Amino acid sequence: MDEIDHRILEALQDDFPLSERPYEILAEKLGICCDDLWPRVERLIDLGVIRRIGASLDSRKLGYHSTLAAISVKADHVEQAAEIIGRYPEVTHSYLRDDEFNIWFTVIAADNKRIEAILGEICSALSLESRHVLNLPAKQIFKLDARFR
Repeated sequence: MDEIDHRILEALQDDFPLSERPYEILAEKLGICCDDLWPRVERLIDLGVIRRIGASLDSRKLGYHSTLAAISVKADHVEQAAEIIGRYPEVTHSYLRDDEFNIWFTVIAADNKRIEAILGEICSALSLESRHVLNLPAKQIFKLDARFR
């Protein structure tokens, strides 16, 4: 990565324009040609330097509720469990851990009743006892503003 790539990354993280043509605005701010900007962004995506470009909304400020959840399933049921969890649009992401509770995921929904319903449906679909499901809503939020330089 060269100095221009670093400047592109900073601009994408710090000052992404809300515009119909954001890359034209970014290119102008960076002092480079728009035809040069997008291929660089694509290359950074291909290299895995950029994993996602998109808005990050504060679901609480929008009136939604969220929780961190975990389930404990046997190793031979992980794929099935992941497929079932992934069916829910309210699940933002999930990941596998090497622990008793081996699948962790976040749920963002209109209210806590919906979160409980989703966890109940997952529990039923996987024939899990309630002791194999954790619902861990945040008691206090600590928001880190992680910027990569």
